[in-house]
Amino acid sequence: MSARPLLFTAAFAALLAAAGTARADETVSLTITLRDHRFDPAELRAPANTRIQLKVINEDPVSEEFDSRALKVEKVIAGKSEGIVRISSLAPGRYEFIGEYHEDTAKGVLIAE
Repeated sequence: MSARPLLFTAAFAALLAAAGTARADETVSLTITLRDHRFDPAELRAPANTRIQLKVINEDPVSEEFDSRALKVEKVIAGKSEGIVRISSLAPGRYEFIGEYHEDTAKGVLIAE
């Protein structure tokens, strides 16, 4: 057997490995708005295995805490302001979040697919 097919196979394997790690290094930007103590949209979708930068715009006059045990994040967003929530790469699944100060109405889900 010549070295050429072996070299091609090794190069192809390295290319596949690099492609797999490149996706984990990417960041997806999403935006969600808090209005009348509700998230809009209440359902977000993002690619799995990709970091997420979530811009939270709070249009309400009072502060709200973006909170999620599933996502392992907490961030207070002052009234009439915005903040960034950084989320690590997620396995495929549903990840619920709430506005902790108004958890009866401020509910949402992030779906990683």
